[in-house]
Amino acid sequence: MKTEMEGYGNSYQNGTSARETEFQRLAQNIGTNIQKILQNVSSMQRMITQIGTPQDNTQLQNQLHQIQHYTGQLAKDSSKQLKELNNYPPEEALDPRQWKLQRERLQSDFTRALDNFQRAQRSAAQKEKDAIKKYKNHGGVSQPPGDEDTLIDIEGGGEKGQSKTQMMMEEEQNLEQLHEREKAVRQLEADIGDVNQIFKDLAAMVHDQGEMVDSIEANVETASIRVNEGTDQLRQAERYQNKARRKKIIFAIIAAIILAIIIGVIVHSAKN
Repeated sequence: MKTEMEGYGNSYQNGTSARETEFQRLAQNIGTNIQKILQNVSSMQRMITQIGTPQDNTQLQNQLHQIQHYTGQLAKDSSKQLKELNNYPPEEALDPRQWKLQRERLQSDFTRALDNFQRAQRSAAQKEKDAIKKYKNHGGVSQPPGDEDTLIDIEGGGEKGQSKTQMMMEEEQNLEQLHEREKAVRQLEADIGDVNQIFKDLAAMVHDQGEMVDSIEANVETASIRVNEGTDQLRQAERYQNKARRKKIIFAIIAAIILAIIIGVIVHSAKN
């Protein structure tokens, strides 16, 4: 019987140790992703400052869009991993309190990184829109030339005709680049909506972790770059969770005082 109990105890410890290893590996992956997001946001911010300047070119735009898309995917992966981390039962932890602290720290760090990323996204989209508007307002798309300008002077207008042809080819390329920028802005706005959905999921996680927390709904506006409801909702959920904890502590103190008074009355009555 003793041998069976020892075998059960060893099996339980081995199972708990394995789950502990899985938990820590997943937590480490999330932490690494958060650092990558912060690094990518820093790179995005440097690129954003060059939009609309002489340094602005197709290569810069492609690099910015690629790093933005990659960071968005990192954010989605991290959100899924945080959900998985929250599904680990506390009783499987060697130290349940340590698991709880790790989850809360990762969630807080991820929230800050996600907020910085979304701010960079909105800034990039606005700078792109400003650049497109400036191009259109300053004659980037020229008007069709008059009939007299289309005639080529046979004696000395050959070079003039070649110049016109070159200008038309450049204008065609500019139009193509303009369409690409407009397409990129639409994609940015859609990606901003995806990040706002992640904020909504985070708020739901905070709601599930706490008691006495009001339900939260996020308004996702994919057609606008001014998306910030998710951050406010998550912060509100965290405030509600902290209030709920404080109330629990207060109720426990009051109960202890009442119990002490009752015991004192009983002891006093027994002596009399």
